[in-house]
Amino acid sequence: MYEHHTPLDLVRCRPVDGPVVCTRPDRLAVASRWFQDHFPGHVLFAVKANPSAWVIDGLYQSGLRWFDVASLPEIQLISQRCPAATMAFMHPVKAREAIHRAYFEFGVRIFAFDCEEELAKIVEETCYAQDLTLVARLAVSNDGATLPLAGKFGANVFQAPELIRKARSYAQKLGVSFHVGSQCMSPNAYRMAMRDCSNMIVRAAVTVDIVDVGGGFPTIYPGLVPPPMQDYITAICEAFETMMVLENAELWCEPGRALVAEAASVLTRVELRKGNQIHLNDGAFGCLYDAVYAKWPFPVRVHRKSGEASTQTQSYQLFGPTCDSMDTWPYEVELPVDLQEGDVLEFGNLGSYGETMATRFNGFGQVQHARVQDMPFPSVFSESAEAVGVGQRT
Repeated sequence: MYEHHTPLDLVRCRPVDGPVVCTRPDRLAVASRWFQDHFPGHVLFAVKANPSAWVIDGLYQSGLRWFDVASLPEIQLISQRCPAATMAFMHPVKAREAIHRAYFEFGVRIFAFDCEEELAKIVEETCYAQDLTLVARLAVSNDGATLPLAGKFGANVFQAPELIRKARSYAQKLGVSFHVGSQCMSPNAYRMAMRDCSNMIVRAAVTVDIVDVGGGFPTIYPGLVPPPMQDYITAICEAFETMMVLENAELWCEPGRALVAEAASVLTRVELRKGNQIHLNDGAFGCLYDAVYAKWPFPVRVHRKSGEASTQTQSYQLFGPTCDSMDTWPYEVELPVDLQEGDVLEFGNLGSYGETMATRFNGFGQVQHARVQDMPFPSVFSESAEAVGVGQRT
């Protein structure tokens, strides 16, 4: 991995002939320590957000020891790099062989489920083990989320009580979990979800050992500045105190985006300017999937090998490098009026779901890495965080 003080230093030293992920391990450590210091329970990193070795190693070195895994490859990754870690297999739907191998080969004891059929698979494939921690995924409102995740997973209010009751007889420890949706902008969403889960537990009339509030913790993007992160922790703690669970029940969370978003950005070069059309060497099939398909408003700044770009801006249509017409931004982006071939755009806060989503379609997408030391974009872990800069959607 190359090392530079700033992305601009990199641009001036070598060509950005493919997407370059600028890693910031210090920002990763700050986020990890913040969650460990402020969340009063187990913090599980959602590996799907970014399974890169530098992320896993950095989190482990910062003291984080719990990981939310969703597949056998993720289990193998954590097992190899973090031998003392605790893994929770939190995908609500798993192949039978994945359950069996996770339990017998990798020592996984924590499994999520959201229906009786999945519960039966877990019990059968672990040979009716007596040391299981079973976590029922419950459906809750996603009204406070920028990207709702409701609909695919979660037992609803009618299914959940019986499901929780059945799981109790197989579980050494029984938990409930939920997901309020990605980039949740309202701390109150956690209060409401925990209230709903508590009501389902009451109807089940069994004891519960764990409440897992899932992910959804936000970061800062242009036009999407969340309340202070501490407000989320306060809301969760206050709601937890009122839940109908055991007095010594554990509290878990599964941050992904909030832990790693600030730790990386992506550099992509302008290959052609055609009027107000800009063609880049990364796009929808690469690290910028969320910018295109989720219409995510990432912060953007421009780097030029010599000189500076104009402070005046205009609207541009952006295109990725592939020959697929879907590799097109569905909205215009404000960038300098004198943007030109060879300029480099830096999309910030892409440590989560950036490189993770990249493909090799059309032969593009080979990602390089460079470690940098700057902190160019706002942080949810600083006292005065507000979104700034060009690159906002129009």
